[in-house]
Amino acid sequence: MKREVISHKDPKSPISEVFRTLRTNIQFINNDRKIKTLLVTSTLPGEGKSWIASNLAVTFAQAGKKVVLIDADMRKGRQYVIFNTSPKPGLSNYLSQVGMEENKDKTKGIISCLQKTEVKNLYLMPAGSIPPNPSELLVSSKMIKLLEKLKKVSDIVIIDGTPCELVTDAIVLSRMVDSTVIVSAHKITKKDSLERVIKNIENVGGRIAGVVINKMPIAGRKYEERYYYYGKEANRQDSYEMVPINQGKAKLPTDQPMKMENLRTTVERRKRDKKTEDILKQMNQYIDVEKYKKGENND
Repeated sequence: MKREVISHKDPKSPISEVFRTLRTNIQFINNDRKIKTLLVTSTLPGEGKSWIASNLAVTFAQAGKKVVLIDADMRKGRQYVIFNTSPKPGLSNYLSQVGMEENKDKTKGIISCLQKTEVKNLYLMPAGSIPPNPSELLVSSKMIKLLEKLKKVSDIVIIDGTPCELVTDAIVLSRMVDSTVIVSAHKITKKDSLERVIKNIENVGGRIAGVVINKMPIAGRKYEERYYYYGKEANRQDSYEMVPINQGKAKLPTDQPMKMENLRTTVERRKRDKKTEDILKQMNQYIDVEKYKKGENND
């Protein structure tokens, strides 16, 4: 399993705590109606929806919930890479019944398309073979029946959808699920695009749980103050500048190291930020630290 599944690899990290907070918010966002199916989408590729979906699924499984994670990006699915499983059979194979026999599996149906992961209680349905008509497969009655069957045997079904600005797959799914989470990226996602996606989902009758802001930078001093038990790791940030993540890979700094005075100034300036934004900012800085240390060890 890839290191990016931080909730499983490092459950005591600040990032894992953020995902647990997100899990709690989703569970209690609607007291009148329990969420059993959740769609995770974004406006464009590279905003981190697959990372959010995988770690969120892990945190639900860690809470003792039986979780099914569906990779509904049948054009460019990558959940099988994240969890180190076989790419097929998967969702497209189940919906079209094509390629089911090549694995010599006599059990045809949902079970043959679900794969166990390293995480207890978490099962993955990969995207499967690339079909010529993914949008048509998603609007079929078989997709609706699939979700209904999975809801009966699991506590929550999390769907990693496609970016809404490129294809309509996620828009179609939003009307089938209980709620939708939209992932945006700091200084990447355009406000107009986000508003357009929200409007499109609402127009088809979809419900939106909220928007997750990803790739938020955070100053080293604030990181240390928030999580004092990670003080040693945070102190090492003084020797290099904070950089955002680009599609899960941290870029090593090329400019001069950021001075502590600048870090303190940044912290003071951001004291007025909302609590949720502060936590999200800490996520990316923690990943930068881990990636940087890993790069030093490899050298």
